[in-house]
Amino acid sequence: MTEVKPFKIHVPEEVLSDLRERLMRTRFPSEIPGSGWDYGTNLAYLKQLVEYWRDRYEWRKHESELNRLTHFKVSIDGLDLHFIHEPGRGPNPMPLLLSHGWPGSVYEFMQIIPMLTDPAAHGVEGAQSFTVVAPSLPGYGFSDHTRTRTVNIQAIAEIFHKLMTEVLGYHRYAAQGGDWGAGITSRLGEVHGESLYGIHLNSVFVGGRGREESELSEEERIFLADMDHFRREESGYQWIQGTKPQTLAYALNDSPAGLAAWIVEKFRTWSDCGGDVERRFSKDQLLTNVTIYWVTESINSSTRLYYESRHHPWRPDPKKRIETPTGAAIFPAEILRPPRRWAEAAFNIQRWTVMPRGGHFAAMEEPGLLADDVRAFFGGRR
Repeated sequence: MTEVKPFKIHVPEEVLSDLRERLMRTRFPSEIPGSGWDYGTNLAYLKQLVEYWRDRYEWRKHESELNRLTHFKVSIDGLDLHFIHEPGRGPNPMPLLLSHGWPGSVYEFMQIIPMLTDPAAHGVEGAQSFTVVAPSLPGYGFSDHTRTRTVNIQAIAEIFHKLMTEVLGYHRYAAQGGDWGAGITSRLGEVHGESLYGIHLNSVFVGGRGREESELSEEERIFLADMDHFRREESGYQWIQGTKPQTLAYALNDSPAGLAAWIVEKFRTWSDCGGDVERRFSKDQLLTNVTIYWVTESINSSTRLYYESRHHPWRPDPKKRIETPTGAAIFPAEILRPPRRWAEAAFNIQRWTVMPRGGHFAAMEEPGLLADDVRAFFGGRR
């Protein structure tokens, strides 16, 4: 069996010193007066964020908080995979795989992991506990950079399944994810349903399911209009990351201010923040996520997932439903919110929860709501 090695996060001091020096030398671009965020990341906000990162942000504090969780590394299919493996506190905890996306990291799960592993400490009956396994996607964070082509949704799903079953010995487990994690979780449901208690998604990606215009409901027309708007106004990052990620990487791997601008804009646009990103995330939360990308130099290998998925795609078969029992948490500021009947054509939907608030980064924005829904969905499947 592949050896599982304990892992502790420790960033060399020279890496942090280099970061501060680069932040001091930031050369900011111009901006059209009064344009706000219309053209992308707002100049005034980024200057404020860079100043905070340079002078007041404390990586060591957040590094220590991350290290309170139990971290490991293991080699699977030639890649060293980093993962958090936090045991549940309660009788017979259910193994739960949590999968993140881009531009996130396992840091997204810092608040929700204790809620799931130790429910009694959060006012919930202890029998609803989970043993949480939260890997850094291959090419992300503390996992190895990818070195070969075709490390796509299909490949990552297989790596994660091997982690859960062959490495950790969980013959049956639950899986949850958003963004790329939702795609990975959906793929697991498609090909490894016999090993799953079920899958839970907070991003549900479906197509039009082949319906004629005349058959569409008002809800479906709104969804398609939202999709068109996203393609026109919000998908530029997908095109560059899906076609020429290497070119982009030279800038983002060299400029921490540029990296922060690229990532933080997505946290603002995709969250339920009403245009004020710090209504949902503190500067420390935003910068800890960005710093993980910076210190691991993983922005290049993370964006390659878009290239691999564009050129070696996976989509649910429109003629065949994924029969693994599926729970869906629909947050109002999620990028796209499909009509339930389209989701039911693609997945065996057993629970559908329309949330009162929250967006794309549900585990950070509304960890309590998401944890409650995960417990409710898997509670009857133990």
